[in-house]
Amino acid sequence: MRRRLVAVLSAVAAVAGLVFGVPAATGHAPQAAAAACSAPNWVAGQWYDVGAVVRYTNGGYYRAKNANPGYDPVISTWYWEPYSCGGSDPGTTCNYPNWVAGQWYDVGAIVRYTNGGYYRAKNANPGYDPVISTWYWEPYSCGGGTDPGNPGSFVVSEAQFNQMFPGRNSFYTYSGLSAALSAYPGFATTGSDTVKKQEAAAFLANVDHETGGLVYIVEQNTANYPHYCDWNQPYGCPAGQSAYYGRGPIQLSWNFNYKAAGDALGIDLLGNPWQVEQNSAVAWKTGLWYWNTQSGPGTMTPHNAMVNGRGFGETIRSINGSIECNGGNPAQVESRVSKYRQISSILGVDPGANLYC
Repeated sequence: MRRRLVAVLSAVAAVAGLVFGVPAATGHAPQAAAAACSAPNWVAGQWYDVGAVVRYTNGGYYRAKNANPGYDPVISTWYWEPYSCGGSDPGTTCNYPNWVAGQWYDVGAIVRYTNGGYYRAKNANPGYDPVISTWYWEPYSCGGGTDPGNPGSFVVSEAQFNQMFPGRNSFYTYSGLSAALSAYPGFATTGSDTVKKQEAAAFLANVDHETGGLVYIVEQNTANYPHYCDWNQPYGCPAGQSAYYGRGPIQLSWNFNYKAAGDALGIDLLGNPWQVEQNSAVAWKTGLWYWNTQSGPGTMTPHNAMVNGRGFGETIRSINGSIECNGGNPAQVESRVSKYRQISSILGVDPGANLYC
């Protein structure tokens, strides 16, 4: 049997014991300040349009005076200018260290999360994720209050999301997706506005196909469950022989994929794979992990396919191309393309070329 990340879906799963990883804010900084303070980290080599605001490695914020291909804000001062966050200098008032998964934090420790928001440890912990482990962390504002740590403006609004998935399972929340975006800040934020929307549409169209319209959470053919444990891996299957079945928006399966995704996300998915079916943000993060880091049977990641102009068809190849592409299952390919066109229409963006594989 080919070891595929994408498991075959066969029925609707029941959902119980959901834990949503989006912290509730108890207070807010001024709107302008909150928006500015949640700017994404600067990425060398990434294209920035005029007016783009980024957080540099020194904790300060910079705005692009001129469009540029990711020049260093401190060195290339013709392209960048310092940018204040709500009238104060974030480089000095917001200069807390980045959160590090697995690092010990005492009560009161303040960190900057990957979404640009700040969090304070309510309880000591060994580097749990601030967005997911809300018992251990609380949002923190540089002004002393609390701040929800807005991960930035996603190109898909909640209203559009609901329009795309009118019959979705309540497990797949927009808030869970919003919380997961911080894991891969380049997703749907790279390139022009058109490319950003096309990438979001491509991801959601493939997710729709894999989950029957965001209905399926786990693979229901339980006869397959024991097959996803590869005992040749040195770490084995600590959660049990039958624990690594397909889960989540791209149906993560196999012990080695749970290990790889967990290591990348800073979550113990090898030891506790059930998190993917119990926590909406974790589920979405596994889907984004595959989208942004795995090429599957293709030659590039789906993220790279969209931002580099290879088109939606190449994302199909990266997810299930060994079965569907090159005439393997044209009906399945057509189903994905049809949903991609529909979602693109909702977002008001042209779907582009190269839709088939």
